[in-house]
Formats: sequence, structure tokens, C-alpha cells
Amino acid sequence: MELCICTCSSMKIHLNKNPSPYLIQTTSNSLSNRLLQFKNRASISLRIGFHPLQRHFLERASIQFHGNSSPFVVSSASSSVAPEVEIDKLLGSINVTETEEPNSRVRLTVEVPPAVCDDCYSRVIKEFTKRAKVPGFRPGKNVPESILVNYVGKKNVQKATVESILERTLPRAMSAVTGKALRDSIRIVTKFSAMEQTYTSLNSLSYDVIVDVAPEVKWTPENGYKNLKIVVEIDSDIDAQKASEQELRRRHKSLGSLRIVTDRGLQIGDVVVLDISATTIDQDESNVQKIPSAESKGFHFDTEDGGNVLPGFLDSILGINAGETKSFPLVFPQSWRQEHLRGVHAQFTVECKELFYRDLPEFNDSLADKLLPGCTTLEQVKELLLQRCLEVEQTAKEQATDNAILDQLCKMVEVDIPRSLFEEQGRQLYAAKLLQIQANMKLTDEQLASLSSPKSVNEYLEHQRENITKVIKQNLAVGDIFKRENLEFSTDELVKEVENSIKEFKRQKQEYDEDRVKDQVQEILEGAKVLEWLREHAEIQYVTS
Repeated sequence: MELCICTCSSMKIHLNKNPSPYLIQTTSNSLSNRLLQFKNRASISLRIGFHPLQRHFLERASIQFHGNSSPFVVSSASSSVAPEVEIDKLLGSINVTETEEPNSRVRLTVEVPPAVCDDCYSRVIKEFTKRAKVPGFRPGKNVPESILVNYVGKKNVQKATVESILERTLPRAMSAVTGKALRDSIRIVTKFSAMEQTYTSLNSLSYDVIVDVAPEVKWTPENGYKNLKIVVEIDSDIDAQKASEQELRRRHKSLGSLRIVTDRGLQIGDVVVLDISATTIDQDESNVQKIPSAESKGFHFDTEDGGNVLPGFLDSILGINAGETKSFPLVFPQSWRQEHLRGVHAQFTVECKELFYRDLPEFNDSLADKLLPGCTTLEQVKELLLQRCLEVEQTAKEQATDNAILDQLCKMVEVDIPRSLFEEQGRQLYAAKLLQIQANMKLTDEQLASLSSPKSVNEYLEHQRENITKVIKQNLAVGDIFKRENLEFSTDELVKEVENSIKEFKRQKQEYDEDRVKDQVQEILEGAKVLEWLREHAEIQYVTS
């Protein structure tokens, strides 16, 4: 039932809505917990690696272009057998034209002259000669070229030659973007059939490669991050003392039992079970509509939590008896979470199904160990609870400060985000969301398959475009500051965090990629250093609201 107040602001610390989070310790060094410290920053490492990137793509290209080729086709990888000196000499004649495109993308137009194509053709013929078992000729012996081509198939020879040309020339083409190319973003956009046709008719080859590159971060104003002015709003009603008192009361109540009320109506401190329905109020009865989100059957309501429900709701039901029904009007406030209900006048109908009071044990030192194991007096319980609440309050204050800083950074940078980077970040955020859903409720294989489908992922990417873009801009801004200010962290810190993260994955029996874990931990450590540096150099003002 949507009667509970839920207000959200990255600039405010809301700690009174649910006292229990004060007692959740988030001091683990695991990757999952550390991520929470930086506004759930999912990793978007700009994995810029040149030679591994080439090898990775060439493997993909080889699989892609083999298709339904004949079993006689020789992998282009096995045809590159010439000495490096000869390769360098021939590749010097290749022409690569670089054209910048939107979204931090570069188009490379590669023109391969006949000399390189002829050499690749010769290598393919030699490889076929070694491997093909031509009737009438011993394996490995020279076979007249015309007979060999006729046996293997001219089409297959052409296909293998084009593959050999691609595998041999792609590294030369990619040298134009060394240190800038994003891993897994390279793709040859020229159709293989078109390349075959060009090679067959002209004995040369031309193809286009598109690659995403690391985006440039532009600051407005330049170096504006060095003089940040941040205002962090804190709810004036929030304090650790109040939260610790609420937690102590919650623990005391958990030690009691519920008794049925038989001789009076509802009072503060009681627990009541309600059936609730609501409709809009309109002079024209034909326009009256039900409010499904405000309806509930068997709603268990603790009257001590009255501040968490719709204003006026608790006062309207005080005095109600078991079996009694009350009807009353209320207005949804302008701060209500559901925008379509803000300012709506509603008529509520409430039936009291059951009414209970709490039978609590006497509040004295004998309860200390039950309230907080290890304690012997109530004063000791109060002190420890207050200490925990103060620690969490400080953590929440720091988190609100970091959030405010990140929001400010996002507004100060302009970034032309590559599509591959957007998709990777979005998929990581979506994966984190699925893990959270799976942790909160056990999903069936069918439900998980549906939520993991390309359609569901693409819908998430589209609906969360603004949020994904914001996270990327924040992460890129943080990474840029880390480099500009020559910040660093120790190798020991990195090793320790990686080990802790891997232990956490193993403990939860989750699969992981150690390289990616290292990338993510490195980003988190960079983020911690940058936020620490920004807090020291920023002008931060805390105001109560």
C-alpha cells in the first residue's frame, strides 16, 4: 500500500524514516560494499589496450568471415609466416585515412595496394599446398597453381586471401589509434562480399573500420573542479540521538508480545490490522475513481510509525474499534512520491479487522543483554547504540557530500560518449539491478531469462539513458581529475582490495573475471582518492532544512 512517505534527495540525509539502517555496518572491504560509497558507481574502465585488442578482434573476424566456407579454406592466422622485416617493408605502402565521427568514433579507411594483395595470395597458395591432399600428388609437394586452385575452388582461395589481407593489415590500420581505442569496440563495416568483389576485379582491397576511442573530457570552466562550492542540505529533525532512541524502542518492543484489545478503541502504541480503500473526491460522481495504490487488505500498522504514513491518516483512525469502519477525506501532499497523486483529494474507507496492544517486559537492566548482547546495563546499551548511530550518521553525511560533489562535476563536464561505453555501463547497472532483485526475491529460471533478454536490456538502456549518461560523466570526470592532479594509491591497497573482492565473490558463489575485478577496484580506489582530494579543496556548506 502506497501510504508510506518516501522522499529522496541526493543532497539530504534522511535517517529517521527507518532507524534500523543505523545498525547495518558497511565496513567490508569487498567490491560490492565499496561501490556503495561512490553513489553506486558501476565500473566503466576505459580499457585501452592495443595489441591484445588487435588479437581479440582478429579472432572474432576470423570466425565471422569463415561462415559457410569450404573445408579447404585455410585460416588466415596460419598464413602469416613471412619475416617481420618483409612485413614492415610491404605494409609501408598501405594508406590509412582517419576520419572523426560523432560519439567519439573514428572511421579508418584502409587502402591495400596490389603488392600486399599479391604477397598474401602467394602465402595462401603455399599454405594450401602444404595442407591440401590433391589426388596424384604427394602431400607437401609442389602442385601446379592452376590444378591446386581448381581442386580447392577459386572462390575459397579468394576468400582465404581476403582474410589473410585483413589479418595482416588491420594492425597497421589500428596503429593510427594506438592508446585511444576502446576494447571490444572495433568493427569492420565493409561487407565481406564487397571486399571479395573489389579484390577479384582490381587485385587490391579497400575497407572501412570503425572504432570507439576514449572520449575527451571538457571542463566548463576549465579547472572548475578546483574551486567547488557545495551546499549539502541536512534535515533538521535528524540526529543520532533520536535515531538511537528509536532503535532502543524497537528492540524493546521486539521482546514483548501482542494482546488482543477488547474494551477500547485504537490508541498510540497499538498495532492494528486494516482493510483500506480510497477514491478521488469529485462533485460529479461519474468522475470518481479508485486509487489502487492506496488500497490494501490486511495492512499491519504500528501506530508508533505514524510519521511514515499519509499526513492525517493516523489521527483519522484513532479510537476505531475492532470490526468498526470509518470513512474520512485526506489530501496527498505536494511532496508525495507518486507525482500523479500530489494534491489529490481522496476519500478513505478503513475497516478495523484486528486490534492489539503490546505487553512489554519491565524496562530495566535485566533486559540489557537481550537488547544488545554483551551489555549488562541499560546505560551501556544506550551508549553503544548512540555510538553506532553517530558513526552511521557521519557516513551518511559524507555520502551526501560525495553525492553533491559528483552531481556538481557532472554539470561541469562535456563528454561525447561512445556508444560502446554507454552500452557497457548500462549493462553493468542492469546486471547490478538484477542481482539486487534476485537477492530480495528468488526468481524462477523463466523470470530470469525474461529479465535478461535483449529486449529487456535494451528497454532498460533506453529508459535509463539520462541516468546512465550521468554516471558515465561522473566517472570520466573523476578519472580525469585523478590524472590531472597526479593522484595515486599504493600497490598494496590495490592487491588487498582485489583479494577481498574475490573472496566475496567466492563466498557468494558468483562467477567473476579477475581482470575486470582489478579494473573495477582500481576505479573505486581512484574515486576514493579524488573525492578525498575534492573534499579537502572544496568550499562545503551544510545547511538544515
